[in-house]
Amino acid sequence: MAKINSGDNRTRSSVSVFIVVGLCCFFYILGAWQKSGFGKGDNIAVEITKQTDCGTVPNLNFETHHNSDDGATIDDSESKPKVFESCGADYTDYTPCQDQRRAMTFPRENMNYRERHCPPEEEKLHCLIPAPNGYVTPFPWPKSRDYVPYANAPYKSLTIEKAIQNWIQYEGNVFRFPGGGTQFPQGADAYISQLASIIPFDNGTVRTALDTGCGVASWGAYLLKRNVIAMSFAPRDSHEAQVQFALERGVPAVIGVLGTIKLPYPSRAFDMAHCSRCLIPWGANDGMYMMEVDRVLRPGGYWVLSGPPINWRVNYNAWQRPKEDLQEEQRKIEEVAKRLCWEKVSEKGEIAIWRKRVNVESCSTREASICESTNADDAWYKKMERCISRYPEVNSPDEVAGGELKVFPDRLNAVPPRIASGSVPGVSVETYLQDNNLWKKHVKAYKKVNKIVDSGRYRNIMDMNAGLGSFAAAIESPKLWVMNVMPTIVEKDTLGVVYQRGLIGIYHDWCEAFSTYPRTYDLIHAHGVFSLYKNKCNVEDILLEMDRILRPEGAVIFRDEVDVLMKVKKIVNGMRWNTKMVDHEDGPLVPEKILVAVKQYWVVGGSNSTSSE
Repeated sequence: MAKINSGDNRTRSSVSVFIVVGLCCFFYILGAWQKSGFGKGDNIAVEITKQTDCGTVPNLNFETHHNSDDGATIDDSESKPKVFESCGADYTDYTPCQDQRRAMTFPRENMNYRERHCPPEEEKLHCLIPAPNGYVTPFPWPKSRDYVPYANAPYKSLTIEKAIQNWIQYEGNVFRFPGGGTQFPQGADAYISQLASIIPFDNGTVRTALDTGCGVASWGAYLLKRNVIAMSFAPRDSHEAQVQFALERGVPAVIGVLGTIKLPYPSRAFDMAHCSRCLIPWGANDGMYMMEVDRVLRPGGYWVLSGPPINWRVNYNAWQRPKEDLQEEQRKIEEVAKRLCWEKVSEKGEIAIWRKRVNVESCSTREASICESTNADDAWYKKMERCISRYPEVNSPDEVAGGELKVFPDRLNAVPPRIASGSVPGVSVETYLQDNNLWKKHVKAYKKVNKIVDSGRYRNIMDMNAGLGSFAAAIESPKLWVMNVMPTIVEKDTLGVVYQRGLIGIYHDWCEAFSTYPRTYDLIHAHGVFSLYKNKCNVEDILLEMDRILRPEGAVIFRDEVDVLMKVKKIVNGMRWNTKMVDHEDGPLVPEKILVAVKQYWVVGGSNSTSSE
């Protein structure tokens, strides 16, 4: 018996060696074509997307070593995958839950029609969203901050409408973003420097920011130089393609609006919030929108409002608005800020800055009603409330409610206060540290499998099931950013922990489409997503949504149980994706496996190839 086991081990070792050699070959060439840069799906890319085995010995097929649910070996010859056709050319920029035609059937009051309204099951598309003709790989960061290929988002309206405000300029076959905005025509850098005289950007105290009504997100783009990451949002087509432009530039952004439902973020998430002429009626609805900002702003955080109505006495003529209206608008804002017990720390020119108190004990003038709910993180499709979210309790007047955060980057791996205080059920300091170390190990293995993970080729990255944010922490780099998604059906909501680490994220239910344009992520990480959503919704729908938001020649890393991944692999083989199954880094006996997929380059019309001219 001992000899038989020894032989089995040698066989496994030999198989492992062959698999590793084959994978190294595959991903070396994969890295070469994905790193090939700015071009129309370079010829080398087109050739490699036709290959998956890279010379691997044919009989070393992964599937022959693993069984399906019923114990039978998977045989692809018996059951060919369903082939998904391309959607029509009209769908190149389709956003299912913010579709303009559906939106117009909803009330306009409080921007309800611009909120999420997803299609019913019978109206969901079961085809692949095509890229527009001429689509090319975006420039690498930081060049992408300033230049976007015209073919990727061929919309010129902003170049005309915002011509004198320095938002965007059309130059030949690219758009150029000079870094301006309606409120900062001299450039975002100069504007941010003004804010930095009051707000501590440069010492790591302020790390996460929320930009409401972001335009093309130049504010967030230039904050990244100061190691501040902004979650920017704007409505779908308020100005054509503004969020699409932001993501093409490599800047975090989602389609969103302050309307009737809460923002999809946890309480006390952001170090600061910002509005530069964002056209939000802050004083309306009894201050409801400012109360929502208060919910997501951490104790001690800052709120910046620039533009109308600030300093209305000087600017009402230039703004072409009655001074009485502007005066009343500012009066309402000041009144709500007082009720929230925000301290006004500066008003200079057209910029006003308030600071949220560090705890309820330090506020003697808080007048608004306190929300009855004890779970201020419960935000997904919940109605916005006209009340103030509760502060966590403190033991002294100087204590920061919810715990004081370390400066960034120290807070990235420090124990977050939510965990140290025991406020996340089932997550201890020990389990947090173990999770952190585990994902360092996983990411190290990913980099061996796909050597371009942190090369700069992938800028916009999504983690579909973020947990404690340890994947994003392990892969943290100035070359990339990670959208940490917290599925709404998970048992443990840890998105507040993600933010306390200095990372950004969002609540989402993967039974619905994500609030973004097509082709906006370079790399998607899906850990346990399909096990989590088993019997919750259609696997095919989730994969089609992943295909919609993934760039041509972008990659997906699936990590799940082998039987789940075999089903996923069969579906994506009909979606113009190339796949390769990889054993867990601890060896073939571990039931969890890794499936790496690459989306082929193709454009509207269905062609899988293109010239390099």
